[in-house]
Amino acid sequence: MSFYPVRFIGLGAIGWQGVIPRKSEKMAHICVDRTMQQFGDLNAVYEKLEPERIVERIISQVTPRLDEYIDEVMYEIQPVLWDNLPMFVKRRIYQWAREQLPNRIEELVEDFGDDLDDLVDLKALLSRELQNHPDLMNRIFQQAGSVELRSVVNCGAIIGGVLGAALVPLWIRFPEPWMLPVGGFFIGFITNWLAINFIFAPVRPRRILFWKFQGLFLRRQPEISEVWARLVAEELITVEKVADAMLNGRYGHRTRAIIQKHLRPLLDDSVIMKLTAQVSVGMAGYTELKKVMNQKAVVATRDVFSDPEFNRERAPVVAEVLSSQLKALGPTEFQDILRPAFREEELLLMLIGGIFGAAAGAAQFVSLTYLAL
Repeated sequence: MSFYPVRFIGLGAIGWQGVIPRKSEKMAHICVDRTMQQFGDLNAVYEKLEPERIVERIISQVTPRLDEYIDEVMYEIQPVLWDNLPMFVKRRIYQWAREQLPNRIEELVEDFGDDLDDLVDLKALLSRELQNHPDLMNRIFQQAGSVELRSVVNCGAIIGGVLGAALVPLWIRFPEPWMLPVGGFFIGFITNWLAINFIFAPVRPRRILFWKFQGLFLRRQPEISEVWARLVAEELITVEKVADAMLNGRYGHRTRAIIQKHLRPLLDDSVIMKLTAQVSVGMAGYTELKKVMNQKAVVATRDVFSDPEFNRERAPVVAEVLSSQLKALGPTEFQDILRPAFREEELLLMLIGGIFGAAAGAAQFVSLTYLAL
């Protein structure tokens, strides 16, 4: 019931969707709020990604295709001029562009780092990914809390068995038709209540005689933080998805403005512009060239950040940032990442547990009555 079904099944308002898929956006938003609040902001995370490595990566990816990009731009703007230019002139243009590229990319990446918090709507990014992949938070929970989930199932079976055994003497003494269904309801209700509380309570360790108790998720905070952070970094907050949010998200126009700001000097001083100006393209040609180069810069940026190898290489850096902040949270704050989403559903989960318990009790009564006959 916590994990499945992944998508809502039912008619109108009557139906069910697993608690975690239904509340995944809320849990992810709380997680980001908590960790970012502790760490600072996306700009600080960006510094951990080593911007100089990003510059190196962009240059290494774009340089081999730079000639191709220039050809595409010129064939779109001035195909006749470009076809008739001597090869030695084209080589001069290619060389000039390669010489200019490192400084422009370095300034562009630095500018992105300064404004990253204003360029990426992280909550919108998380919402989109979790809507497209509602099973994602299930996998994160199941992998991060596999030990705890097994413990809850085992404890639930033991508690249900003990309470069920305690019901037997009452049934023998008062063999009323309602006894087993009502008793089953309370057993199911109490079992679910105890199971939920075993996950989150007590918040801080408590000792009773020789036993030390703490909520199952809270007891393994360091291990769960590492698994949680790794999966979020690999599945949710990847370099590719953040770059896509920058270019195509709510603040994409700002990203394009920054790209244009750094391309403008390149255009103003370019050999290409001087040539095209001489062939009378004028201001209209300049505007069109600027537009096409902006579009090509966006395509090149997307190609670089969608490289799987680059994403695999940077994911551990993001995971380390998230993990260190999750580990630094106090038990109450760590619980607050997960508990609010469950708290809204706890009564419903307990009631449904009671309904299943009542159904089991009724089935037992019918079977015992049949055997008695």
